[in-house]
Amino acid sequence: MMKRVGIKDVAAAAGVSATTVSHILNAVEGKRINPDTRQLVLEAAERLGYLPNNLARGLRLSRSYTVGFLSDEIATTPHAGQIIKGAQEAAAERGLLLLMLNTGNDRELERKEIDLLLQHRVDGILYASMYHRMVEVPEQLRSVPTVLLDARSDDPAFPSVVPDEEQGGRTATRELLAHGHRRIGFVTNSDDIPATSGRLAGYRGALAEAGIGFDAALVSADRSDAQGGYRAAHRLLDTAQRPTALFCFNDRMAMGAYRAAAELGLAIPGDLSVIGFDNQELISENLFPALSTVALPHYEMGVRAIAQLQAVIDAPEPAGGPRSQEVLHCPLVSRDSVAPPPRL
Repeated sequence: MMKRVGIKDVAAAAGVSATTVSHILNAVEGKRINPDTRQLVLEAAERLGYLPNNLARGLRLSRSYTVGFLSDEIATTPHAGQIIKGAQEAAAERGLLLLMLNTGNDRELERKEIDLLLQHRVDGILYASMYHRMVEVPEQLRSVPTVLLDARSDDPAFPSVVPDEEQGGRTATRELLAHGHRRIGFVTNSDDIPATSGRLAGYRGALAEAGIGFDAALVSADRSDAQGGYRAAHRLLDTAQRPTALFCFNDRMAMGAYRAAAELGLAIPGDLSVIGFDNQELISENLFPALSTVALPHYEMGVRAIAQLQAVIDAPEPAGGPRSQEVLHCPLVSRDSVAPPPRL
């Protein structure tokens, strides 16, 4: 078995005292150390493969250097994996270990898993939702630094990182307007969640900017999956004055809209332009034609949530008011499903 490289080994290789090595590798403040000596120690540590003993360091600083990632269903959904990747990479850059737990929306299991994380003395917890929604934060999380990820609470004590749903809806509608569409339908979700209201507000705002009045008859709501998208789109398209373009609440509903268009003999994008939301690449890149959509910034959300959590860990008591509620931009991903309207 290979011997673990310690501070004394680095000190011997660099020709300095173990105390000097400890000060350099632990970034002890207030110690005046010659830059050449610092460089010598760092090179020796890298050459020998020295790894810091976070357990000992944690005991000294009352830190575990681990954070929990507690989600309802994110860990079991492939399209949201970028949230996990962003959080993992941001945590690793800060020397933190990310512990993943998935509750499956089971409140009793959630309670037990939070207790488990607290028993492991995690420095903080990301409380993550599969989709942007309002949550009731478990009481246990008031005892540990916590950041809400893709979720918000009425309690301003909990910082959050969420996508800008309204800006995303505005971006999608502006893309259709920019191609000359004026009669734009909105295939939307029937659930009362922030994404539903936010994307509708963006749709209405973009129409107002273009001087187009809102027409409730052009909004069709249903379940936010392919079957719901099919039904909602069919209701809009099977009319004498059909829209020339559809903005769909998400890519799954857009997939259903493709089916409805095909049944009615409408070609995409020649007869009908379609734009989605979420950028679920398994769907958007594999529809024919490939679906233009607005991306949820999953990776960036994971990164920013870790940054927020680190800030709460470093400063448990906020200075100057409530914690930050961060809203991230949703970018347009242009593909092949949007074109100018047909000449009717």
